[in-house]
Amino acid sequence: MDWVFTAVGLVILLLAGDALVRGAVNLSLRIGIPALIVSLTIVAFGTSAPELLISITAALEGVPGIALGNVVGSNTANILLVLGVPALLATMHTADCETRKSYVLMIAGSVLFIALAFLGEFNWISGIVLLLALGFVLFDAVRDARAHRAAGEDAELEDPEGADPDMPWWKIVLFLALGLIGLPLGANLLLEGATSIARDFGVSETVIGLTLVAIGTSLPELATTVMAALRRQADVALGNVIGSNMFNLLAIIGVASLVHPIPVDPAFLRFDLWVMLGGSLLLFPFVFMKWNINRIWGVVLTALYVIYVLSVLT
Repeated sequence: MDWVFTAVGLVILLLAGDALVRGAVNLSLRIGIPALIVSLTIVAFGTSAPELLISITAALEGVPGIALGNVVGSNTANILLVLGVPALLATMHTADCETRKSYVLMIAGSVLFIALAFLGEFNWISGIVLLLALGFVLFDAVRDARAHRAAGEDAELEDPEGADPDMPWWKIVLFLALGLIGLPLGANLLLEGATSIARDFGVSETVIGLTLVAIGTSLPELATTVMAALRRQADVALGNVIGSNMFNLLAIIGVASLVHPIPVDPAFLRFDLWVMLGGSLLLFPFVFMKWNINRIWGVVLTALYVIYVLSVLT
């Protein structure tokens, strides 16, 4: 039953997160919030809602290893697995992508996160620091997007994910309700199942957070990136991973640590945080040296992730 609870909780989380995004996007557009702002903020926060609810719930229920492991493990999975698996199917032509600024901000966010982790606990002060950093990233993104719009390059920004100009009010309310009810329900089911599995197998909640929970919450990014690779949209694939990683570090732990302090397991400081940073640095040649992520690199990235998971489990 623990595996059933975990699987059902994950499915509910993903469906509820999608419903919340659709409802929030269309509500925001109806009340006059510009599509540009909706794309850069509401959609980004909405798609990170499952991870956010898991981290908050885990922190409140006394299993901080899952709260932190979910974020650190998800970021590692995003780099090695979410980019590695699609590259096995089709070469991602990342040489044509312009993601240098976003990548530098992601590395800076990772370094800031690791520095705060060495304080031993993510408390309300750490949360404010992370959210201020997030505010800077969002401000910079809005400024860049406005510059693109002024240059007539904003077609994709005017069509936020989940936008439907003809969606009736009752459906908007229904989506919001499903999202707001489903997210905490799914988070509790997944957390209950995951902690029981950890006890049954004699491993720590941290290990479950870094592996089972992290892989589960990375499935939407994996699906998006696979489709982007098959459609030859490398910019979407790479941008999706970089953006998701920044939000995981700055928004999720930033908000969760305001709700409840999150102590840092020493194992994170010795190993997992450095794997996360090392994985991020692996993207350097693809971002700055115009390399493509071909099938060989897909094998390398995927193999590195398998080795990492095995090392965590053992």
